[in-house]
Amino acid sequence: MVYFLIVLSVSGLVTYVLTPPVRRLGLRLGIYTPIRSRDIHTEVKPRWGGVAIYLGMVAGLIAAATIPYLSGLFSDLTPVIGLLAAMTLVLVTGMADDAWDIHWVLKLAAQIACGLILVLHDIRLEVMPVGWLGVGGPALQGALTVFLVVMTINAFNFIDGLDGLVAGVAAIGGSAFFFYSYLLTLSINEFDASNLVTLLMAVLIGSCLGFLPHNFHPSKVFMGDTGAMLLGLVMVSGALIVTGSLDLHEETFRFRNIPAYMPMLLPLAVMILPLLDLILAVIRRTARRSSPFSPDRGHLHHKLIDSGFTHPQAVLLLYLWAGLFAFGSVSFNFLPWQLVLVLMLLALGAAIVLSKGSWLRRALQQPDPADPTDAEAAAQTRAVPQTRAAPQSQDAEPDPERT
Repeated sequence: MVYFLIVLSVSGLVTYVLTPPVRRLGLRLGIYTPIRSRDIHTEVKPRWGGVAIYLGMVAGLIAAATIPYLSGLFSDLTPVIGLLAAMTLVLVTGMADDAWDIHWVLKLAAQIACGLILVLHDIRLEVMPVGWLGVGGPALQGALTVFLVVMTINAFNFIDGLDGLVAGVAAIGGSAFFFYSYLLTLSINEFDASNLVTLLMAVLIGSCLGFLPHNFHPSKVFMGDTGAMLLGLVMVSGALIVTGSLDLHEETFRFRNIPAYMPMLLPLAVMILPLLDLILAVIRRTARRSSPFSPDRGHLHHKLIDSGFTHPQAVLLLYLWAGLFAFGSVSFNFLPWQLVLVLMLLALGAAIVLSKGSWLRRALQQPDPADPTDAEAAAQTRAVPQTRAAPQSQDAEPDPERT
């Protein structure tokens, strides 16, 4: 564990130190996030924070290669080279989109290319958990791999709407994935816990934690598409690598029920928040006959803000949901399922109450029509915006900067 913590610390420190220079570079080059009607933020802030996250991840991988305990993971450089190539491509694509807002077709093409790079470097979906069925031949494996890569990259990109949301959700999901992979590897070989998935999650967690102090509300810099797409790519790469060793998982955990399905269900649980938001966005946009990639203000974080939560409250609540599903799923592997189920139900109930807390608070504060005092106050409240809005709609000149 200590070696992975060293790698995690290196990634975190490098990301933390490099984020301010990257921020200044974004300011100097004018790489800003414009204020749009669908956005929560009200100040212009620089993008490209994902560059620091990328450099932190690369630094962590380099540090791991110098540690004898982990050096065996680099004996076959094929998957590592594929990962670095795909990460670099998504980095360049994200930087271009943050700078010039490139067409979504170009972004999609780059995401497909990232999936193909992983496939060509032996990172692909090989086995499904149900019945431990192999996934067809190379063509089907490649197609499903590309689909998962594109879906996950966009899922993480879609939830990037609040300060610290994507970095925090990725760190929470990555932590659950880290412990799952680490403990599972130890159960297979108690003398060697080195595993590429564990290493990958360590550099992801470290980079996210190093970036969060600069990105949590009120943020100084945004990760932009550069960072969000990168985190999605790394997360799905870990999920794909896991499927390459399911035979070991099957033999180790055959005596349990639910854990036998976790190698594929865990990544879905870890990424359930961004994936749910992605699915709802596609349904919502398709229903109104617009592109699934067209932006709007209907994401989960928008709904929380609109329901009365403050910016930090909404982010922390989404952290809670991410942690509930991610760590709850991991617990099924290593604790009695009856205990985990009870704890999950209790935690789920608490999360629902907290999520509805703002709505309940507003409902309790609604004036009572039967009370003359409340009715008079409500009438005055409704009258104020009407008297103020009339001159603007009739006489005031429109502000050219707002049109």
